[in-house]
Amino acid sequence: MRSYVPHTEEERREMLATIGADSVGALFADIPEQARLARPLNLPKGKSEQEVRREFAALKPGAAALPLFRGAGAYRHYIPAVVDAVASRSEFYTAYTPYQPEMSQGLLQAIFEYQTLICELTGLEAANASVYDGGTACAETLGMFRGITRKNKVLYSAGLHPEYIGVLKTYARFSGYALAEIPLLPDGRTDIAAMGGELEGAAGMLLQSPNFFGAVEDTAAFAAAAHEKKALLAAVANPVSLGLLKRPGDMDADICVGEGQPLGIPLSAGGPYLGFMATKAAYIRHLPGRIAGETADPEGNRAFVLTLQAREQHIRREKAQSNICSNESLCALRAAVYLAAMGPAGMRETANLCLRHAHYLRDGILAIPGMRQRYNAPFFHEFVIDSDTDAALIDSRLRKSGFIGGLPLRRYFPADNGILYCATECNGREEIDAFLNALEEAAR
Repeated sequence: MRSYVPHTEEERREMLATIGADSVGALFADIPEQARLARPLNLPKGKSEQEVRREFAALKPGAAALPLFRGAGAYRHYIPAVVDAVASRSEFYTAYTPYQPEMSQGLLQAIFEYQTLICELTGLEAANASVYDGGTACAETLGMFRGITRKNKVLYSAGLHPEYIGVLKTYARFSGYALAEIPLLPDGRTDIAAMGGELEGAAGMLLQSPNFFGAVEDTAAFAAAAHEKKALLAAVANPVSLGLLKRPGDMDADICVGEGQPLGIPLSAGGPYLGFMATKAAYIRHLPGRIAGETADPEGNRAFVLTLQAREQHIRREKAQSNICSNESLCALRAAVYLAAMGPAGMRETANLCLRHAHYLRDGILAIPGMRQRYNAPFFHEFVIDSDTDAALIDSRLRKSGFIGGLPLRRYFPADNGILYCATECNGREEIDAFLNALEEAAR
């Protein structure tokens, strides 16, 4: 991972030009040559921020977390130090709605920057100020579907996270939605032919890619099929995967939602997390929650305000888009700082490392006797492995060896003996090799 460097090369050139120097070396012209050190300092080779943190953690036995090879919606990613440095400032420690813009310019700007970055990440034109988490974002999409199409039938892929499906069913039960599940094909991807048979009279479809089992879906094909029947497509995305995969907006998805935890938010025993939502400009008034916008004050200065608030506190309850009356401001700030610090190159590098580490892990697992990959669809950084050994027994033995292995799928599907494995940029080659040795022993 790249270090956080505050000045660009162009900024350095501008500063040198301003003071009349042609190089940084010219700043030391007054120091005699014989007083200058003509060799490199006798110091060890520089380390990345991640390597330095590991060394400090190793100084205190038991301080380092167990190596983790589990994802399923909450992922271990490296968080640059700048994220904590900015997010820990006391002025950001409030979730209170910034009703008075003259008193809340910093918070409003942070929300505005977050929305802008989410739009760039997803390829869509409008984003809200966030909702509670990924499951809530999926459920809030039901209201968008009905508000735009005036229809109550909603389709969802069986590859959607089981917890998100649970939230969808809770919303649907009390709000009059009719849900229909679209099954998976043997390769782990959603059956687009089955979706076509259910599209008549449907408002839209929720498609997760990569899906819960790791398979990358053909989002563009699903968007085209939905639009042919005057329905909408909501893409449920892993934000880190968008550093490598095509953006939902570029594949004509109407809405993109997901869990923002991978964007600079630690695992934290389950929260608080962040639900992001973005959509095409035509549907901006159907976004739940609030939207911060940019304007100018009476003197022409750049200013920020709340421009849309489609929630029941501000308009008639029966016309409200959502009854969520807050947003995850602090988590959204962390996501904005993370995205700004990483930039397109950093997001691409992280996604590539996740992809390479996951495929190296998969190849190593398949070399262990009795291990089989369940699905052959392309995957990003998660995949399902079936084995001859009981999944719970493997998980227990790995814990005793000092590793947190993949997620036994029986947590959600009682008769399923598969394990969902995950690797990110934090799982280095040495860590993966050590895990493979422990896994081979656990599977015997």
